[in-house]
Amino acid sequence: MQALVYTPVMQGTGEFDGGRIKEQKPIGFPGEGSVIKRVGPLFYWAWATSESEAEIGLHPHKGFEIMTYVVDGTAYHGDTLGTDSVVGAGGAQVMQTGSGVSHKEKLSAGAELFQIWFEPDLSEAVLRQPTYHQYSHEEFPLEGSGAGYSIKTVIGGGAPIKLAADTKMWDVEVRQGSQYTHSVPAGYTLTALAIRGQGTWAEAGVSSKEPAVFRHKDFVIGTSSSDTEVVLTNTEDAPLRLILIQVPTKVDYPLYPKR
Repeated sequence: MQALVYTPVMQGTGEFDGGRIKEQKPIGFPGEGSVIKRVGPLFYWAWATSESEAEIGLHPHKGFEIMTYVVDGTAYHGDTLGTDSVVGAGGAQVMQTGSGVSHKEKLSAGAELFQIWFEPDLSEAVLRQPTYHQYSHEEFPLEGSGAGYSIKTVIGGGAPIKLAADTKMWDVEVRQGSQYTHSVPAGYTLTALAIRGQGTWAEAGVSSKEPAVFRHKDFVIGTSSSDTEVVLTNTEDAPLRLILIQVPTKVDYPLYPKR
């Protein structure tokens, strides 16, 4: 497995509400500057922050599965299904937008969050009724504490979020001087966004390759042709925190053209 590292200058940027919301985009829309346009069914990934309260007005979505994952602060969601909800740090909001739904968003001062889009088979997705669900931090399984790392499963496995798109997601923190080993099945791609700290990415049992070095805000992608174990090591005197998303490298349905 070769790990490719994309620095912030290779990622996209965006803003909303007169610049009150600023975004770094590991995977952006055309014209936003992201080198990576998609990874399998992982269609879009924005890392948003707001120094003051900010909002995005009512706008439509269709077909895609859209998750907002809150790191700090709070996120408000309202939609044409009649939803009014607020989720705090560690929580998530999930729209399976189906045949179509419009929503609006509001971020608290000091908010930090991700909005991530996954692409199911759109020919089937657009025939389904749209849905909205929200989850608090306490609903997600957390393991590994005391082993030098902690891993929170956000999508798949024992997590409450289940999507039509084949995807898994984890929020991982590796403590100073420690490492975490993650198994990647053949035919899948693992992506990692370093939201705190820095470290290295290496393939277990392979000493002939130098580990890939990544720093704060870097985006790392590794594609596996065989079952692989990735060793993520913290290399500085502060916690390393990574958001990991695993998706199939290829899917058996047409993907939306993204140019």
